[in-house]
Amino acid sequence: MTATKDADHHTTVIKIPEAVGVFDSFEDLQKAFYDLRMVGFSRYDISLLGAEDTLKEKLGTAYWRSPELEDDPDAPRAAFVSEEAIGELEGGIAGGFFFLGSYVAMAAMLTAASTLAASIAAIAIGGVPAAVIGALLARRVGQHHKDYYAKQIEHGGILLWVRVKDKEHEDLATKIMKEHSGRDVHVHGWSE
Repeated sequence: MTATKDADHHTTVIKIPEAVGVFDSFEDLQKAFYDLRMVGFSRYDISLLGAEDTLKEKLGTAYWRSPELEDDPDAPRAAFVSEEAIGELEGGIAGGFFFLGSYVAMAAMLTAASTLAASIAAIAIGGVPAAVIGALLARRVGQHHKDYYAKQIEHGGILLWVRVKDKEHEDLATKIMKEHSGRDVHVHGWSE
């Protein structure tokens, strides 16, 4: 293990080989991720380039290109998040807000003096605005996810790193990445 020290940050480099590749579309990246997982790679061994704010924090405000960061131990990492997971999050946000609004209206209207029709109307009136707010927030989450990948493609492609424990896994990871249109796929002898 080696470490680099700077006034702004401290990077620890672990001597574990790592396959790296650049993808020009989210779809190709996602297919590569699923195939890597299917053959036994842990999701903890697979990482992507961190978000732009993290990049600025770690690397400063200089313009960056993905090919320049492939082998940079200071490049921040992030976990892969699938489209399905984002869809589930969006559904949870929208549904949660609808439930919350309906529950508040229901609690207010379910008194001995209220009628069933008034209670149903209160639930609908309370739930719909909350559902709209939830849908808007969910849409924002989905757009943030798309913007994350679009920004990386704009800067040269989406980086994918995979820790590999031996030569067999190196070959398997690079083969899978290349099969899914990964470019500049290679292995370096360390990981962050």
